[in-house]
Amino acid sequence: MKSIAVFCGSSEGSSSIYKESALQLGQELAQNQITLIYGGANVGLMGMVADAVLNHGGSVIGVLPQFLQNREIAHPSLTELIMVESMHERKAKMAELADGFIALPGGPGTLEEYFEIFTWGQLGLHQKPCGLLNINHYFDPLISMFDTMERNQFMQAKYRAMVITDETPEGMLKQFSVYEAPSVKSYLTEERT
Repeated sequence: MKSIAVFCGSSEGSSSIYKESALQLGQELAQNQITLIYGGANVGLMGMVADAVLNHGGSVIGVLPQFLQNREIAHPSLTELIMVESMHERKAKMAELADGFIALPGGPGTLEEYFEIFTWGQLGLHQKPCGLLNINHYFDPLISMFDTMERNQFMQAKYRAMVITDETPEGMLKQFSVYEAPSVKSYLTEERT
């Protein structure tokens, strides 16, 4: 795996554990020579992951819409900063560049990014792993919701298995290294769930 896109909060969160875990993830990516692909900002957990990768000799590619650069949140020291026109272009570019995706704690924007890329995987638009780094059990309610979806037959077991979770960056990367994408969702060949 050469590159991983990280979705995460533009704030630091309520506990220092979020900051510490973001820094650990950045260090782990750098040590494994995995390029970080992220939103290009220098604020919150986003900036911390990027700083950690850079501080440990790694490469970071930021993808930033022009209107956010104009708000002066662009990270000034990235390996590469790609400017785009819209949030849609940002997500598409990140998806193109990344070999896998990790969501750290964040707000609605983080979840929206994760769900879109996860859905693209279900539809066979990519075969890349999508992980939730479950720092401080932040994603427990969401993981429970995935279980509810499967139990109520709104998600097949093979797609529930796409929800990769771990509490450590090392564990997440190990799971990514053995990930195999499920067959593509098709209503012509399987039950409608």
